[in-house]
Amino acid sequence: MSRIHQDHLIDSVADALQFISYYHPKDFVDAVHAAYEREESKPAKDAMAQILINSRLCAEGHRPICQDTGIVTVFIKIGMDVQWDGATMSPIDMINEGVRRAYLNPDNKLRASILMDPAGARRNTGDNTPAVIHMEVVEGDKIEVDVAAKGGGSENKSKMVMLNPSDSIVDWVVKTVPTMGAGWCPPGMLGIGIGGTAEKSAVLAKQVLMDAVDIHELKARGASTRTEELRLEIFEKVNALGIGAQGLGGLTTVLDVKIADYPTHAASLPVTMIPNCAATRHAHFVLDGSGADLQTPPSLDDWPKITWDVGPNARSINLDTLTAEETKTFKPGDTLLLSGTLLTGRDAAHKRIKEILDRGEPLPVDLTGKLIYYVGPVDAVRDEAVGPAGPTTSTRMDKFTDMMLEKTGILGMVGKAERGPTGIDAIKKHQSVYLMAVGGAAYLVSRAITSARIIAFEELGMEAIHEFVVKDMPVTVAVDSSGEAVHTTGPALWRKKIESGEVQPIYFK
Repeated sequence: MSRIHQDHLIDSVADALQFISYYHPKDFVDAVHAAYEREESKPAKDAMAQILINSRLCAEGHRPICQDTGIVTVFIKIGMDVQWDGATMSPIDMINEGVRRAYLNPDNKLRASILMDPAGARRNTGDNTPAVIHMEVVEGDKIEVDVAAKGGGSENKSKMVMLNPSDSIVDWVVKTVPTMGAGWCPPGMLGIGIGGTAEKSAVLAKQVLMDAVDIHELKARGASTRTEELRLEIFEKVNALGIGAQGLGGLTTVLDVKIADYPTHAASLPVTMIPNCAATRHAHFVLDGSGADLQTPPSLDDWPKITWDVGPNARSINLDTLTAEETKTFKPGDTLLLSGTLLTGRDAAHKRIKEILDRGEPLPVDLTGKLIYYVGPVDAVRDEAVGPAGPTTSTRMDKFTDMMLEKTGILGMVGKAERGPTGIDAIKKHQSVYLMAVGGAAYLVSRAITSARIIAFEELGMEAIHEFVVKDMPVTVAVDSSGEAVHTTGPALWRKKIESGEVQPIYFK
C-alpha cells in the first residue's frame, strides 16, 4: 500500500505542465528533423526550420512553444491500494490546483484560454482551469498520470463519424484530412479511435496521441495486426495528399498515425480522428508514495542545430507607410519582412467591433491603413516586450472579413493557415491581402516584436487589441489581391508530383 500526499499530485501536475510548455518530446523533434531533411518543398522546409528553431529557443529560454498553451487533458489511473495521506481535496481538485499553479507561475506565466459559460457570456476563468480529466481505478498501489496541453487550433479540427460496418476507415480519413485545412499546424500526428460508442472513440483518439512517434520503426519491422496495417496505410495515403507543413504543399503532412480500438456494437463503426499540432505537448509520471515525480530536463544536444535565412528575395515592408497600391504588388509565396506598427485582433475583438459598428458608434481605435494580426499573446515576463505571439487560425475570422475591409479601412490581415471561400472572396472583392505566419513558432515570432501595449478592449484579456511594433517579422503572402491562395495551389502542385512519382513522401521506400 502506498501513502500519497495530495501535494505529490499537485506538484507533479504543475511541474509537468510547465515542462511541456517549453520542451517538445524528443521523439517529436527527431521526427520533424527527419521530415525537414527530406523535404523538397522550399516553403514547407522553411516552415519546419522555423518550428525547429522555435523549439530550441523555447527549451533554452523556458518560454512557451506556442502562444496557445492549451486546454489541459489528464488521464489518471489510481491504484485500488493507494491510500491518501491527509488529503483535503478530491483528485480532481488536486489536478486543477496543479493546473492553476502551473499557469500562474510568474517565471513562465502561461496563457489562460479556458472560458466558463461557453454558450453564453464566455468568461475567462483566469487560471486555465478546469482541466478535462479522465479518471480510472485500477489494480495496484500507484498512480499513473498522462498530462497533455492541447491547442484550440488542432482540437477544433477533430472529426467524428458513425460509419457503416462495411465502410472503409482509410477512405474516410483520406477524404476528411483535406477538409481540416492547415489550422491544425501540420506536420503533426493523427490520433484515431475506433469502436466503442461515439464518446469512447473520441477518448481513445485523444489518449493514443500520448504515445511516442514510432511509425518508421513499424514500417521497418512490418505490421503484425490489422491496426498496424491501418496505421501504415493511412500514414502513406495522407502524406501522398501533398498538403505539407503548414498546408503549403510538400512531402510530409503527418509524422505518425496512432490508432486505438475498443469492442463495439455489431451495427456500429464509430471513428474519431484528432490531430496533434506542431506544438505537441504531453508528459507522463508515476506516484508511488516517495514524493512528487518531477520531469527530467533533456539535453539541448537533443535539438538539431538548424539555421534559417529568409533568402535574398525577401521584401522589407514598412507598415507605417504601407498603401493599398503597394499590397497589390504582393505575389503569392513572396516572403515579406514586416517592420512598423501592427495591430492585433481575433474572435472576441472582431465580434465587439461588429457590435459597435452595428450601433453606429465610433470604434475606440483607428484601424485605417493598418494590418490586423490574428493573435492572442502570452503575457510578457522579465524584459520581454510580449510573450510568445504566434498566429491563430484565420478561418474563424472569415465571417468578419468583408465587414473589416469595407468599414474599418484595414489593408489586410496576418494569421495562420488558409482562408476559407468567404474570406478569399472578401479579399478579392476589396483587392486586399492575407499574409501567413508560421503556427508553432510563437516564441520565434515574438523575437520580432520590440514593443507591445493594449489599446482597446482591455477587459478581453489576451483577446484585447494590442499595438505591436515589429522589426523584420517574417510572413508569407498566402492570398494576393486577385484571390490566388497558396494553400490551394501548393498542395495541388505537390500532390501531382507525388502521384506522378516525381517525388516520394517521407519514409516511402
